[in-house]
Amino acid sequence: MKRLSIILPILLFCVMSHAQIQFGYISYDQVLKELPEYAQAMQDLAALKAKYEAEAQKGEEEFQRKFVDFLQGQKDFPTTIMQKRQAELQILMDNGVSFRMKSQELIAQAEKDMLQEAQKRLNRALLEVGVELGYGYILNTDGNNCPYINPVIGVDVTNIVRKKLGLVTATEEEAATPQTPASGE
Repeated sequence: MKRLSIILPILLFCVMSHAQIQFGYISYDQVLKELPEYAQAMQDLAALKAKYEAEAQKGEEEFQRKFVDFLQGQKDFPTTIMQKRQAELQILMDNGVSFRMKSQELIAQAEKDMLQEAQKRLNRALLEVGVELGYGYILNTDGNNCPYINPVIGVDVTNIVRKKLGLVTATEEEAATPQTPASGE
């Protein structure tokens, strides 16, 4: 019995490794960018970026104004006032740089958060398509991650997923019908 419990998993692995698993592939980013949720997120993100840019611009204008004042009056300033003004300018410059860096971090996090709903919707559609068509997995071909995909066992599911998400036009409807790869006869 002990031998059987060791041999059975090995036997199953061997049998399953010889079974041909079908899979799908898709450009995740291409479909994601077609979703209305993505367009809305990009609009919201652009508005957020504009607000941060306007605030940063205010800080830069204040720095420039004080710098011009400093340059115009530096000949007349006693040493202590000159050092005070230089320290103020340094603080303004540091605050400006710090604000820009922090705003970039906040914008990146906001982008992640804003895209979360679109990604969830796309991931649900991928799951449904994978289960419905019996695929072992669906690969993301973005970034040249899969330079070669065997067309006998792999199927481009881009239009199938687009149809599931309601992104397919009537003329594209025919291209979205599932194609079963030829079995290795």
